[in-house]
Amino acid sequence: MITKRALLALALTACAAGQVFAQPLTEPPAAVSDGPAPPPAPKPNPRVLIHTGAGDITLELNADKAPITVRNYLKYVDRKLFDGATFYRASKPPGQVSNDYGSIQGGMQGDPRKLPPIAHESTLKTGILHTDGVISMGRYAPGTAQADWFICVGQMTYLDATATDPGFAAFGHVVEGMDTVKAILGMPTNPNAGTGAMKGEILMKPVKILTVRRVPAAA
Repeated sequence: MITKRALLALALTACAAGQVFAQPLTEPPAAVSDGPAPPPAPKPNPRVLIHTGAGDITLELNADKAPITVRNYLKYVDRKLFDGATFYRASKPPGQVSNDYGSIQGGMQGDPRKLPPIAHESTLKTGILHTDGVISMGRYAPGTAQADWFICVGQMTYLDATATDPGFAAFGHVVEGMDTVKAILGMPTNPNAGTGAMKGEILMKPVKILTVRRVPAAA
């Protein structure tokens, strides 16, 4: 029979010879993962409230699809540059009486506080088409958009980009307040005001934009 003293002597001899004894586990093994952790949920798109003398319009801006255009728009909002601007244009086909097709345009026009022009985000890239309630940037040539924008009433997909036409840069849509949009569309225009495509589409009494503010995200 091997005594406790003999076992101790064997252990000391093994250590001196460089042998390693397995240590008993003091903690349970880590659980095996079922796979990578799911990605974090995407941030919700920002919303803004346009408070006008004719009523309110709430927009959701597609920052996930048109980041350049949305970032530009929010700079104006956060700096309160749209406060005091107007909806100044109501565009409908000649002879149309109803307010269910056309667009209204607002913004800063020739205000010297406008920020530099932004790159054009084509609908071929963003996938945001000019359907009912969509907001899009006004411009001259592509890449000249700054602080003027329009809201569609009805399907206006002829404003979308094609292989030969850059179209306009849509970047969000109305979530509340289409009744206000249609009310502005139905307001009287001056047949003699405006030039080019805007001839006869300038409102007799532009609608004041009182404030434009971000809508706090829901908790």
